[in-house]
Amino acid sequence: MEHAAAPDAPGPFGVGHSSFTAIDARRDNRTLEVEVWYPVDPDDRRNSPLTTYPLAGPIGMKSNMAVDDLPVSARPNQSLVVFSHGLGGISIQSVKLTEALASHGFIVISPEHTGNAQSSNTQTFNEAATSRVPDVSFLIDAMLERSRDRDDMFYNRIAEKKIGVMGHSFGGMTALGMAAGWAGATPDPRVKAIVPISAVIRRELQKDDRSGEAYAGFSPQQLANITVPTMLVGGTNDTDVLMENNGIAFSEIANAPRVYQVNIVGANHNHFAGVCDIGNLLIGLGIRPDRWPDIGAAELLEPYTSACGPDAFPIEKVSRLLNLYAVAFFRRHLQDDARYDAYLSRQYTDGEADVELFVK
Repeated sequence: MEHAAAPDAPGPFGVGHSSFTAIDARRDNRTLEVEVWYPVDPDDRRNSPLTTYPLAGPIGMKSNMAVDDLPVSARPNQSLVVFSHGLGGISIQSVKLTEALASHGFIVISPEHTGNAQSSNTQTFNEAATSRVPDVSFLIDAMLERSRDRDDMFYNRIAEKKIGVMGHSFGGMTALGMAAGWAGATPDPRVKAIVPISAVIRRELQKDDRSGEAYAGFSPQQLANITVPTMLVGGTNDTDVLMENNGIAFSEIANAPRVYQVNIVGANHNHFAGVCDIGNLLIGLGIRPDRWPDIGAAELLEPYTSACGPDAFPIEKVSRLLNLYAVAFFRRHLQDDARYDAYLSRQYTDGEADVELFVK
């Protein structure tokens, strides 16, 4: 049997990148800006010029892997994964993860959820919750339409029965909602595997500062709706979304064929986004943290200190482990590659000092 590509290292494909704008005519022409990463066959690979992801004005973050507008791998029926960012976040918050998945053969898209993104944070929590699942379902529609269009770069590339969703924090709730139903939206049966990262399951009733509405969560009945493989990822030092949330979900997701709980020991909520790369870029440009509020980056200060400061758990470890488990999970449960069971076993995890794994 051919050796499985290590899931915590770049995969065998090059990584292409593109972006597009999607307009949902059924929801008052709601507009979503979408980033796309995809595998590139060896003969079409190039190492430069590398993609630069725009951040603010002339400031951009250069990729270590992706190159814009290369040909999509010619293989038919590739797996599609949708990544959903956190509350008020950005679509490029987790590029090391999205690029890693593309290098292992996945087409990955990440929308900026209009009204609940850094660039347009106008919705209340519950308004944003109501938008999230329909956003992802619409974008699945859009990508499948592209796969049917002979003139599109993704023509005949996407398998309709190999679709996964993952996300961080509020995006993790979005991933859960795709399989459980959430905030008035029903589950999307096309989604076959989910990876919620640091997602809120339930908490004591709190109020949205703008609307006074109650935060949306998940009931035991909603969690029982989940019938697809699920991987719950979190950090043991997360004080924003306590590890108890993943414990609740692990216990109450009773009808999925496989459930994993991955606890990264020492990680906090901010370790699962690219805050260090962004902060280090600004510092490298001579923009010290005390100047970040002047350029609209005040909200980066606390995450950067907690995940990137001298006393923080090394974010490089978290990034490697997140890539390892996400790639192995989707290789196993979207691509049906049983070789990756080895990485999803307690035996393998016993060799990883910074991980606790539970499987049922």
